[in-house]
Amino acid sequence: MAKNKTAVTAVNVTDFINNYVDDEQKKADSFELIKLMQQWSGFEAKMWGPTIVGFGSYHYKYTSGHEGDAPLIAFSPRKAAFSLYIVSQADQHVDLLNQLGKYKIAKACIYVKKLSDIDIAVLEKICNNTLKNLENKC
Repeated sequence: MAKNKTAVTAVNVTDFINNYVDDEQKKADSFELIKLMQQWSGFEAKMWGPTIVGFGSYHYKYTSGHEGDAPLIAFSPRKAAFSLYIVSQADQHVDLLNQLGKYKIAKACIYVKKLSDIDIAVLEKICNNTLKNLENKC
């Protein structure tokens, strides 16, 4: 079975942000997300793969037999937008997503250009719901 590409690494999170993110606003938003997600999750930030900043972890196993570990909540400061890995079941978050602000969504993440585009209190609720959902699965 193939090894997961997204695993915890020894890369320093602060060094990653300072070296990878070249936009000053995105850098400031990255450090703010680290502070907030650490507070909400209760876990220190760790690098998962080359570009994902994750908090905590859980083990998953699909019916296909594929299994691995993933961060409970995470983000990546991509060039176009932040990828927020926080939605475990988007249908449970519909009301909150309607209040979040300016974003795009995919199956497992929310894309946000900058933190000022969204309501941080709503983001906290979505993160907390995601953490609870994963806690119930583990």
